[in-house]
Amino acid sequence: MDDHLTIGEVAARTGVATSALRYYESIGLISSERTSGNQRRYARSTLRTVSVVKAAQNVGLSLEEVRESLVSLPGGRTPNASDWSRMARGWRSQLEARIAALEALRDELGECIGCGCLSLRTCALFNPSDRAAASGPGARYLSGDPRPVAK
Repeated sequence: MDDHLTIGEVAARTGVATSALRYYESIGLISSERTSGNQRRYARSTLRTVSVVKAAQNVGLSLEEVRESLVSLPGGRTPNASDWSRMARGWRSQLEARIAALEALRDELGECIGCGCLSLRTCALFNPSDRAAASGPGARYLSGDPRPVAK
């Protein structure tokens, strides 16, 4: 196990807390071997896998979304450049949807949050009698429900 890293070494190299590494392992993102003293040892390739996880999280992907992509790799291998490219293409539509939602939030935030609160002056125009409640909970108009035309 000379070419293996301790959990502390992986944490230092990746900037990820040891508790997060243990969690990543518990949900199947990474794996380790155990020494005779039951200490974790990680292959050097774990550094790349943790970097992929961090990059995906930085763009707003969940750990479950990342795990789904990682388990699709043949033999559970470490992602290479073409794997990363394929994963990124697969995540593109999710990221585009999140970008659109954030742009809508940015553009609409000063006017109406679309929740039916009736507390803002424009809510009387966009949501009289709390009509948005019929569509379900939350910020309905920001969730993509069409706004009624103000009269």
